[in-house]
Amino acid sequence: MNRRDFLKSSITAATVTGLRSARGSEPQERGIVRYPDPWIEVLDPRFERLTVFNAAVERLYTGARWAEGPVWFGDGRFLLWSDIPNNRILRWTEESGQVSVFRHPSNNCNGNTRDTQGRLITCERRQVTRTELDGTVTVLMDRFQGKRLNSPNDVVVHPDGHIWFTDPGYGIMYWYEGEREPFELPTRTYRLNPATGQATVANEDIEKPNGICFSPDFKKLYIVDTEEKPGQPHNIYVFDVVDGARLAHRRVFYDMGAGGSDGVRCSREGNLWASAGWGGEKYDGVHVIAPDGKLIGKIHLPEACANLCFGGTKRNRLFMTASQSLYAVYVEAQGA
Repeated sequence: MNRRDFLKSSITAATVTGLRSARGSEPQERGIVRYPDPWIEVLDPRFERLTVFNAAVERLYTGARWAEGPVWFGDGRFLLWSDIPNNRILRWTEESGQVSVFRHPSNNCNGNTRDTQGRLITCERRQVTRTELDGTVTVLMDRFQGKRLNSPNDVVVHPDGHIWFTDPGYGIMYWYEGEREPFELPTRTYRLNPATGQATVANEDIEKPNGICFSPDFKKLYIVDTEEKPGQPHNIYVFDVVDGARLAHRRVFYDMGAGGSDGVRCSREGNLWASAGWGGEKYDGVHVIAPDGKLIGKIHLPEACANLCFGGTKRNRLFMTASQSLYAVYVEAQGA
């Protein structure tokens, strides 16, 4: 099942009311997990040393309709993530395990990250915003050359402060995730200077640019293409970042095969942790790909995974937003 089919079928799903953790919802419990967790699959010795023998995948929350865009706030010991169809941002607190609504409405927001000053940067329908330290929201960009953005999707921040984001337009394609509205611009990846409001087109030859992340040294940029044409490969592309400002030498880093990826993140040793979905029971979850482009491990989930991030006190806890739920697992890797 591809993303479009999933969105159509999800509209008929039963409405989930209230907020609940998996701990208090018996049908969602895995029960006792015998170590090592069978949901963690080692395909190469390089991944085995990144796993924790006595750690299991945990479901922290269920009750979203399409969970996306996790971002960790270490200073507050909480995680924020988007629930796009429910038009809200949710917050999971590490100390209590409780989930609450951080923002509603959220303009059907999708990807989130933090800037160099720790402020929340959010991709919303038709715009990119910054939540200031006092809680006010600043629109950083909503137009390019006089035309409205489509629906920014995922976002990363370079150490120089520039914001790089993708704009495939999903939030204006379906009533379920926003509003059906016409595209005014091509699907692109942008580089935005938040100090001046000036933006440039970083790339416009990927049909549906989606997940995005830098390599640990910021010399490479990974972009996921989620275009859904029959027979088209589900590629993750990598570019060289030239002078921190432009992209060059596009090449295929990895073909996701039967399913596809969405959000991606790098760990410090350079591995790419790619969300995986639409491939079925033995596919969905997270695929870990070494810098040489070889698949070295998988974290299996019972739902299609849309995005992920590293967090926790030591940045060695992988948080995964997967369809209706939020999952986490401790690993011997740290987010870059």
